[in-house]
This record gives sequence, structure tokens and C-alpha cells, in this order.
Amino acid sequence: MAKNRFQSADGPSTRQLRVGELIRRTLADVLARGDIHDPDLNRYSITVGEVRTSPDLKVATAYVVPLGGKGQDDVLDLLHRNRSELRRAVAKNLTLKFSPELRFRLDETFDRMDDTRRMFDQDNVRRDVEN
Repeated sequence: MAKNRFQSADGPSTRQLRVGELIRRTLADVLARGDIHDPDLNRYSITVGEVRTSPDLKVATAYVVPLGGKGQDDVLDLLHRNRSELRRAVAKNLTLKFSPELRFRLDETFDRMDDTRRMFDQDNVRRDVEN
């Protein structure tokens, strides 16, 4: 397996997974409650699917998608614009030595699941799977 900055050759550590999940839940709560002072951001209902942290826990990448998938570019811009306030709100609820830098990416997991479902609905694929 290739090594990148978010995981070692063995994958993310238990600590990375635990902290990522804590950040994910906290970030989702902050966004759901509308704690950020940006009415444009608060208009969107945003799902935080996953948060991956770097091994040193200084960078956290949140994979997000707006409800219904509409306005994805706007949501990313708004999250980027408010990342300092989001970072403070997340840090207030965590007991980490350093508050991680937040980065945001679109969560494409739902799109891949839809593509997989469509593929399995094709007659020729269904025939191959059944045989």
C-alpha cells in the first residue's frame, strides 16, 4: 500500500481514527446547531461523512456533502471561509494539545455507491453475478 501523509503503510492508527471520529461528531454538531456566525453557511444542512487526520494530528480533512448534493462548490467555499471559526468551535469541545487545521473535501462516497448500484442493476452484470 502506498504511504501518504494521512496514513502509514499499515493504515491510520487507532488514535487517528478515534480523534477523527471525535472531530467528525463535533463538527457535525456545530454545523447542525448553526453555531457559526455566517447566515449563508447556516442555510445549508451539511453531512460530515468522515474526518481523516494526519499522523501528528495537526491536520484534519473533513469529507462533507450538502443535503441533496446541491450547492457543493458553495458549501466548500463557505466552509473554507469559516474554517478559523469552525476550528475554534471544534477545539473548544476537544481536549487535544493542538487544535488541528481543518480542510474540507467533497465526500464522493455516496456517488460511488449510486454508481455501484446502477452497475449491479444492469442485466449483463446481474447475469454474471448470478452464474
